[in-house]
Amino acid sequence: MIEVVKYSANYKDAWDDFVRASKNGTFMLHRDYMDYHADRFEDHSLLFYRKGKLVALLPANVVGTEVQSHGGLSYGGIVSGASMKAQLMLDVFDAMLLYYRALSFEAINYKVIPHIYHQHPAEEDLYALFRNDATLYRRDLNTVISLQNRLPYNTFRKRKLNLAAQQCIKVGQSQNYRAFLTISRQILADKYNTTPAHTADELELLASCFPGNIKLYTAEKDGHLLAGILIYETATVSHCQYIATSLEGQQLSALDLLTNYLISEVFAHRLYFSFGVSTEQQGTYLNQNLILNKESYGGRAVVQDFYRITL
Repeated sequence: MIEVVKYSANYKDAWDDFVRASKNGTFMLHRDYMDYHADRFEDHSLLFYRKGKLVALLPANVVGTEVQSHGGLSYGGIVSGASMKAQLMLDVFDAMLLYYRALSFEAINYKVIPHIYHQHPAEEDLYALFRNDATLYRRDLNTVISLQNRLPYNTFRKRKLNLAAQQCIKVGQSQNYRAFLTISRQILADKYNTTPAHTADELELLASCFPGNIKLYTAEKDGHLLAGILIYETATVSHCQYIATSLEGQQLSALDLLTNYLISEVFAHRLYFSFGVSTEQQGTYLNQNLILNKESYGGRAVVQDFYRITL
């Protein structure tokens, strides 16, 4: 029998300890990260126990009559420990569906944790989704470099790097989140008619809570910020959460220089370098210019899937 417990602050330590020891959890699934925007989401996360032992977590929130896992996170399916096996996952899903049905929810929208974040194989949930007739309703395409088996940059990217090398550009880690967010906000508004998911205050708060995981790297010349990349670092992946460059930075290829510095020097020991998604409109539209730029560094596709279970 699986016991299902709704998350409350009393379970914070148990939750975070389980994420740290899990097969597929990352710092984004710690409660201090999830709860920084708790006012925007009605949390309905779950803890699953078998014989008194915690065996799985589900970060989740509620929107109307539906459950999301989790609307405020890039990913957030079942977090499982080393004891998680196929039959146990089926039992966890049975308990989860029974629990949410009893509360009259109509559907669960399930956001899979991509395999590149797994420290051990952890796709038991994909089989459980199949067994429960889940429907794939969205597939995002992320561009990723396998750092231990890199593909070469293309000729265009090499030319851009040669140009950047002739400039007096300084690259390195920075704390200048406000200047970076100013550039990022302008880029997102001009190109995509959107805004960053985080404010400068939120980024500074999160970086202070997770200094080993959230890091800003910038390219500067004569004290002027030309480009920046905000990295979310996990055990296996260095992920570009935000990428931005000014007009001058574009002209001097500052972002190319910074990206190469991160790939070739700072994170060369990691398994993967992730540029983020290039899809829009629930995955049905591929931004070809954006993905070509990422692929020019030798990045290739890793998908992130979204499933829906009707209750």
